[in-house]
Amino acid sequence: MNFNLYGYDGAWIAVDCGMGFAGPDIPEADILLPDPAFIARQREDLLGLVITHAHEDHIGGIARLWPQLRCPVYATPFAAAVIRRKLQETGLQREVKLHVLPPGGALSLGPFRLRFIRMAHSTPEAQSLAITTPAGTVLHTGDWKFDPAPVVGETTDEAALRALGDEGVLAIVSDSTNALVEGYSGSELDVRKNLEALLPDLTGRIAITCFASNVARVASIIAAAELAGRHVALVGRSLNNYIAAAQEAGYLKHVPDFVPEEEMGSVPDDNLLMLVTGSQGEPRSAMARIAADSHRYAVLGEGDKAIFSSRAIPGNERAIFAVQDQLARRGVRVIVDGDEFVHVSGHPAREELRKLYRLVRPKFVIPTHGEWRHLSAQAELAREEGIETLVVQDGDVVLFGPHGPEVVDSVPTGRLAVDGTKVVPLKEGVLAARRRMLANGVVIGSFALDSRGRLIGQPRISAPGLLDQLDARQRVEYERQFQGLLQDLAPSLHADEAAFTDAARAGLRRIIGKPLGKRPLVDVHILPV
Repeated sequence: MNFNLYGYDGAWIAVDCGMGFAGPDIPEADILLPDPAFIARQREDLLGLVITHAHEDHIGGIARLWPQLRCPVYATPFAAAVIRRKLQETGLQREVKLHVLPPGGALSLGPFRLRFIRMAHSTPEAQSLAITTPAGTVLHTGDWKFDPAPVVGETTDEAALRALGDEGVLAIVSDSTNALVEGYSGSELDVRKNLEALLPDLTGRIAITCFASNVARVASIIAAAELAGRHVALVGRSLNNYIAAAQEAGYLKHVPDFVPEEEMGSVPDDNLLMLVTGSQGEPRSAMARIAADSHRYAVLGEGDKAIFSSRAIPGNERAIFAVQDQLARRGVRVIVDGDEFVHVSGHPAREELRKLYRLVRPKFVIPTHGEWRHLSAQAELAREEGIETLVVQDGDVVLFGPHGPEVVDSVPTGRLAVDGTKVVPLKEGVLAARRRMLANGVVIGSFALDSRGRLIGQPRISAPGLLDQLDARQRVEYERQFQGLLQDLAPSLHADEAAFTDAARAGLRRIIGKPLGKRPLVDVHILPV
């Protein structure tokens, strides 16, 4: 999840606004968002949100968080086409001022002079952002690599980077994802060549999953399928959305007609390739449903092939392995990077980082985009190149002063979760209650009171998954204790429903929690008669 803020003389700009998927350690949520509370409280000073590229971890939070920001959004044509579709889904397309800039374009927002510099990456039109103020220039790289043949889109604009370095660059805020990897990240063209060599030798149905936003990979898979005599079916809504956005922006203009999902059964197995979503093991994705044999149209079985043309985002490994294991149990041959050359990273390895430093010649490097070990590895690499570094963490406020950058403050940060159509705090409220229920269960006590507050009949206790293994005698004993507690409550409480409810809830918690060694979420339902 990327959400970066740059400030000067009281004015602010935001760079990227992404989302992330919750891992197995957060089972109560699916999608996570950065908490923009710090800048939302001063949004009148937020001049704009500038987007570097169209990956979900850079744009996926815009439609849900924009109501807290309410600023103009600036993006290149492809990213804008993707964002526009997301805004339509949330009904915000008429409210958000979405400005389209050409790759390599420029604009000024208050004291900020902003210039895009074209970078190769695993999605079209990735841009680094040169941010110039009277205090100097910072290059925010976004996600990037040096790829001599990216298949779709342009190569990294080395001349522009060198010219920026000639002007003088105070700092690079740089992608660290592959800072532990020696050499170069590899070319997208090499993946295409290998897919074109691999697919003709495979029999049965083929399902390939990759990031829907990797338009170059999608183009390579379609080209390889054509050479292998296979028709392509798109399986998954995000693939259709990204391909439509790419075509709107001028890419993928000459792809063949796709086989509709409902007509896949009429294509011979050896002539069908399914391009599906779900490279990260997402539980409701097309590949996960295919693996569980629950997809309405897409089916894989004995002798078919499933190719994962992607890397695992840290934290998603368990979900991905579970899907792959389900496929293997069905007799499907699972092919991943390492079995065959079916993926290259979109992020710079160490030689590419060195090359960037030598082109731009910054005074400082601030590593970003990666885990702490990646940030530390890039910091070490920069120091080896004679460049001073500063490693920061979420919420750190970095001030560029006369003695270079230093952390001078920290602002509150956190994560929000998407719960249906709402954005809610992750560590409190409904999701905190849901986490507690997952760990300790939930207990509901129900009873009837007459108009004088007297108990009528026998109360009932419901605790799905918590009391199921108790025999009937134990359950009756709990309900007997609950009845006695209700009858013993002070008469003065009967006139105060809230106080009566709190006392009943606390008593039921004691009755159930202590014998079970649990701290369940407890509630009571009063039925007035």
